[in-house]
Amino acid sequence: MNSTSAAKFIFITGGVVSSLGKGLASASLGTILQARGYKVKLRKLDPYLNVDPGTMSPYQHGECYVTDDGAETDLDLGHYERFTGVNAKKSDNITTGKIYSNVIAKERRGDYLGATIQVIPHVTDAIKEYILSDISDEDFILCEIGGTVGDIESLPFIEAIRQLGNELGLSKTCFLHVTLLPFIKTAGELKTKPTQHSVKELQGMGIQPDILLCRTENIIPEEQKSKIALFCNLKSETVIEALDSSSIYDVPIAYHNQGLDNQVCKHFELDLSKKPDLSRWIKINKIQNSSEGNVNIGIVGKYTSMIDAYKSLIEAVNHGGLANKVKITIKWIDSELIEDKNSNIKNIFKDINGIIVPGGFGKRGSEGKINSINFARLNNIPFFGICFGMQMAVLEFARNVLKLDNASSSEFGKTDLSLIGLLTEWQTKTGLETRTENSNLGGTMRLGAYECKLVENSFVKSIYKKNTISERHRHRYEVNNKFYLDFKKNGLIFSGMSPDNLLPEILEISSHPWFIGVQFHPELKSKPFNPHPLFASFIKASLNQSRLL
Repeated sequence: MNSTSAAKFIFITGGVVSSLGKGLASASLGTILQARGYKVKLRKLDPYLNVDPGTMSPYQHGECYVTDDGAETDLDLGHYERFTGVNAKKSDNITTGKIYSNVIAKERRGDYLGATIQVIPHVTDAIKEYILSDISDEDFILCEIGGTVGDIESLPFIEAIRQLGNELGLSKTCFLHVTLLPFIKTAGELKTKPTQHSVKELQGMGIQPDILLCRTENIIPEEQKSKIALFCNLKSETVIEALDSSSIYDVPIAYHNQGLDNQVCKHFELDLSKKPDLSRWIKINKIQNSSEGNVNIGIVGKYTSMIDAYKSLIEAVNHGGLANKVKITIKWIDSELIEDKNSNIKNIFKDINGIIVPGGFGKRGSEGKINSINFARLNNIPFFGICFGMQMAVLEFARNVLKLDNASSSEFGKTDLSLIGLLTEWQTKTGLETRTENSNLGGTMRLGAYECKLVENSFVKSIYKKNTISERHRHRYEVNNKFYLDFKKNGLIFSGMSPDNLLPEILEISSHPWFIGVQFHPELKSKPFNPHPLFASFIKASLNQSRLL
C-alpha cells in the first residue's frame, strides 16, 4: 500500500481495570502483522492534561521515553519500538494537553471564524487530525487509547475514534477491546460479568468491539467464550485468550497461537494463507529457556519502589543477557540507603557482578550513587553510568582521585567548584539551542538523537566498532571539561565527544575491567533481536566477574 487512504486502523481500548497491558498487546499485534509482511505504525493517545510526560514524576507515570526526534513520550512507545523496530516520532504520542493547547491556540488566532469552541466537533476533530496525520505507506496504524473505558478523561478520544469508524467504514477500522476475566478462588471459576459491563459501557458510547482480548490467569473454557460472545454481540472465535506469560517476548507467539492476527486479517478480508514468520521470537524464547549461567546486576537508583521508571533499562539489561545467553537477576538498591559512607555497602554488593547507576534528577540519593561508584571502581566491579550516573562518576573521580573535595553539580545548588553545570547552549541540526535557569521545565532539555565522535583506540570504540555513533539524550546538565587534562593524567578519559568537541559524551577508565559512563540513554535503542552493544559488553564483563567469585 502506498497512500494514506489505504491504511487500515486498529483502535485498542481497555476495560475493567488499568495496567492490563494494552501497550504490550498493541506491540505484540504490531509485530505479528509485521511478521506477515505488513508495514505498521503504532500510536498512543493519552487522556491526561499534561502536554507530555516530561514533567511528570516517575512515581506517577513511570519512565519517560524519548524518541529520535526529541519527543518525551509515554513508556508504551518503548514497547512499540522494541517489538517492531519501527522508530516512533513526536506525532505518535498524543495527549489531551497537546490537543487542547492546539485548539486554544487556533481559537486565539481566530482560525475558527467566530465559532463557539466545543468538545464536539472542535476537540474531536483535532484528535482525528492527529490520528490521520504523518502517515506514508503503512498498511496498519495501531492506536492505543490510554486509560480505562468509562474514565471521564478519555471520553473525547472514544468519541473521536467512534466518528472515525463511521467515516472510514468497516473495511478500514477495527476495534479491539482488552479486558479482564478475574478468577474467583472461592467460586472456582472465571467471571465474565466485568467484561460484559465493560463492553456494554463501550457500546453505550457507540462502539461495538470487533475483537476481545481477555487477560486471564487461567485457560478460558469454550462455554465461557461462548457466553462472553453471546452477551457482547460477537462470534466466539473473536474472544481471544490472553494468558499471563513468564516472558513478554513470548506474548507475540501466544497471541498468534490464539488466533489474534487471524481474526484481524479476517475482519479486513485479507489473505490468511501466508503464515507469519515468528522465528526471531522463537529464537529469543529458546535462548531465555536455555540460559548458560546467571549474572547478578545491581541497579542503584532512587525510584526503585516504582520499577516502571526503569522500564527500558530493565529490558536493555535483559537484552544483554540474551546476547550472552545468560539469565539476569536484578537487585534493586535504594541509593538513599547508602548515602552514609559508613553504611554496610560491602554487604549490600557482596553478590553483585555488575553495577548500573541510571539517570535521575536532583540531589536526593546522589551521595549514595557516588558511594556505589566508588565501590565499583575500587573493587574492579563492572560499572555502567547512564546520564546522571555518568555525572556522578565524574564527581566521584574528582573527589577521591583528584582530591577536589568540594567538586559538585550546580543542579544541587550553589557551589564553588561546579564540575557539572547547566547546559545553556548546544548545536542541533536546525541551529543553536539556548536555555537559562528561568526556562520552562517542559520540553527544554537536550532531547533526542545527537551524534558523538569516538576517540581512536578507546575501549568504547572497540565496543561500537564505529567512528561516530548516534544516541538519544534527555538531560539539562552537562560535564564541565575544564579539568580534562587532570582526569586524563589520572586514568579517566572522555572517549566520546560531541562533533564540536564541546560536550563530553562518554568517559572510561582503561585500567578498570569495565568502567564506562555515558551522557545519553543507550537503553532506548536496545532491541531483544538487536541488543545494544554497550549492554551486551557490560553483561559479558559482569559474567566474567561472576566466574571470578
